[in-house]
Amino acid sequence: MEKILVVDDEKIILELTSMILRNRGYEVITAENGRDGLELVEREAPALVLLDYMMPTMDGMTALRRIRQNHPRTYVIMFTGKGSEKIAVDLMKAGASDYILKPFNNHDLVERIEHVLRLRRIELNNLELREERERLLREIAGWNRELEQRVADKTRELEAAHAEIVQAEKLATLGHLSAGMAHEIRNPLNSISLFTQILKSAITGDSEKEAYTDKILAEIERIDDILIKVLATSKRPRFDLQLVSVAEIIDRALEKIDVQLQAQNVVVEKNLLPEPPPFLADASEIEQIFSNLFVNSLHAMPQGGRIGVRMKHDRQAIDIEISDSGGGIPEENLSKIFEPFFTTKARGTGFGLSVVLRIVKTYRGQITVENQPGEGATFHIRLPLST
Repeated sequence: MEKILVVDDEKIILELTSMILRNRGYEVITAENGRDGLELVEREAPALVLLDYMMPTMDGMTALRRIRQNHPRTYVIMFTGKGSEKIAVDLMKAGASDYILKPFNNHDLVERIEHVLRLRRIELNNLELREERERLLREIAGWNRELEQRVADKTRELEAAHAEIVQAEKLATLGHLSAGMAHEIRNPLNSISLFTQILKSAITGDSEKEAYTDKILAEIERIDDILIKVLATSKRPRFDLQLVSVAEIIDRALEKIDVQLQAQNVVVEKNLLPEPPPFLADASEIEQIFSNLFVNSLHAMPQGGRIGVRMKHDRQAIDIEISDSGGGIPEENLSKIFEPFFTTKARGTGFGLSVVLRIVKTYRGQITVENQPGEGATFHIRLPLST
């Protein structure tokens, strides 16, 4: 049975009410003024309070308002010796569940109490059902958000996988084309080079004409270099696998551009410790990855800036981060940067990042770019330790 608190400054009311309610099986506690009653409500959390309207120390109306404000699960029935309609309205507005006029009939008292307690059980049950409904709705909303996030993640993964397949198909197509193209172009190119050298030997002493032949030979060499780069983009050249140190390769790549770094006032910030174990790779291929990325960074910072190189590893792979403080990559170019022939440089061939992608994929690695337009770009490379 529920616990009932009786608050009244008349001891006879306390004794009589307590006796009646205990005989009905209720647990009864009592207080002789409003302040003590509030302390008992705080400590005992009774289901119902029978509260006298007129009391010393703290009147019943004040106590009623505080109980309903701070303890909404405790219901209140007011005792009052004044039966005016205004008092009744004020009591109900303040939160009383019922009021009983003194002197009261014992049977009527019990009936009114049991009615209020039944009402309390129903309302609390409804409240619990509403709270449970809200909890379930929040849980369902959480599941929906999680499902939406998982769908979005899977969609991004599928889009990335599709992009990789498309890129691989492009490189494969380029490989077939470039192999045939290199053969078809190099034959007449060799003839042109040979005849140019013959012409050069025939005009020895004519510096102006010799300069023309030198320019022809230089252009022939440039065409041949482009053909080599096209082949390198789509097809793996000869390679020599050995245990290599990525940290040493990065240092070597930076050393080769040291003069340009100083000329452009570009500072390199490195954090390569702890150094990962050596892994099986072709050193020149791995160096190409970093050389191409460093050159791109330098191109993005003609007036100076910063290149960041960070490396960490676990048992499965090495993670390298190459960042710069340049202008970043325009959003519309992000999806194209690894495509062969795509370049924003005036004299670029568009093969640098294509070669990087081909090499990274050769070692079953991953490369992604994080871009902040106007603030720089960061390339993330993950190379498995076991290939």
